[in-house]
Amino acid sequence: MKSSRRTTAAVVALGATVALLATGCSSSGGGTGSTSDPITLTVTTFGTMGLDDLYTQYEAANPGIKIQATNIDTGGNAKTDWQTKQAAGAGLPDVQAVEEGWLSAVMQVSDQFTDLSQYGAKDISDQWVDWKVKQATDSNGRIIGYGTDIGPEGLCYNKTLFAAAGLPTDRDQVATLFGGANATWADYFALGEKYKAATGKPWYDQSGFIWNAMVNQQPEGYYTSDGKLNIENNSDLKSLWSELAGGAAAGLSSGQTQWDWGKGKAFTDGSFATFVCPGWMLGVVKGQVTAAGGDASTGWDFANVFPGGPANWGGSFLTVPTQSKHPKEAAALAQWLTAAKQQAAAFTVAGAFPSNIEAQSDPAVTGKNDLSTFFNGAPLGTILAERAKGVVAQYKGPDDSVIQEQVFGPSALSLDSGTDGQTAWNNAITLLNQLVVNK
Repeated sequence: MKSSRRTTAAVVALGATVALLATGCSSSGGGTGSTSDPITLTVTTFGTMGLDDLYTQYEAANPGIKIQATNIDTGGNAKTDWQTKQAAGAGLPDVQAVEEGWLSAVMQVSDQFTDLSQYGAKDISDQWVDWKVKQATDSNGRIIGYGTDIGPEGLCYNKTLFAAAGLPTDRDQVATLFGGANATWADYFALGEKYKAATGKPWYDQSGFIWNAMVNQQPEGYYTSDGKLNIENNSDLKSLWSELAGGAAAGLSSGQTQWDWGKGKAFTDGSFATFVCPGWMLGVVKGQVTAAGGDASTGWDFANVFPGGPANWGGSFLTVPTQSKHPKEAAALAQWLTAAKQQAAAFTVAGAFPSNIEAQSDPAVTGKNDLSTFFNGAPLGTILAERAKGVVAQYKGPDDSVIQEQVFGPSALSLDSGTDGQTAWNNAITLLNQLVVNK
């Protein structure tokens, strides 16, 4: 789901460390090893989660704990890694990050994860937005994960490219341009055609992310709320696919490779002017621009608007597999990493909008930081809090990520290379039957 993580500002790390030492971090239940014989906790995450500096802080406040962290590039690859080790019955870390898109697959084997209620999860469950806790609670009432971020979506746009096309550049005016609270995908594609007519350039990076956003904002996506597949005869999804195909046929897609973008060059050379951005994607954008030698002057900004209404893309959980030899210490670490101050610190690094309610109003989230400076001083936390209003947690079935990446992924890619919408849809249904229905 996410790309590589970035490093937090030293001032944030220092401030958080002072706060930790002042409040006595070890009271969370960690630190049961000793300095001469420390406990090593392994952690596996993926993408842009903003946790690196937090590990260092936790070790400093808990001398009996050492953290050995592994980060996998994308959520899809992390799922494969988890499934392989889960099937083998060995190799899973003490703390395993789980992406929302494959949480249902995890829930199929929820007994292989520690019930965090044993370590006080139910007593502190009101720290998180209620639907995040519900997502991590299995059918037996066991809480198997602490929520990290949620993924409310806003619109990233390049104000330099907008100016060249004669479009407004002020973020409030841009929100109005797209229709504000009544923004639709039809408006989005129509504006894209206007932009292309003025500049001759594409409007968005590729069709796959647009499709993902379209699906995620539906009351029910690839599955109904009672767990049944919801694709072949779904008129709403077919209608959205037709709109997407029309945009590709009009040349609005830049046809970029997902998670590549030419090592960030496409974000700096005018290859596209808009980009769908859940909170965690803000860190990805900055990272891509920086990798290509760009900076804030490249012109990216963030508007409080999203075509089709509220949408949530992604969000993660920290779990403790029963394979862990140190479940108490692992649970304490997972709890601490998802507490308010730590989620606020992660936001300043990666834009991972907190699921922790207190963290959402933390000055580190609502105020200025390096990430907001990159986005032309946009009040990122305030915008994301607004974009989170109206978001409803969509049920994700056990093969949700397979459907998104391996069923519709190739078909969305084919739209960008000229395949007509109906043919691409039919190809997706063929893959659905091969990979999911008849697997």
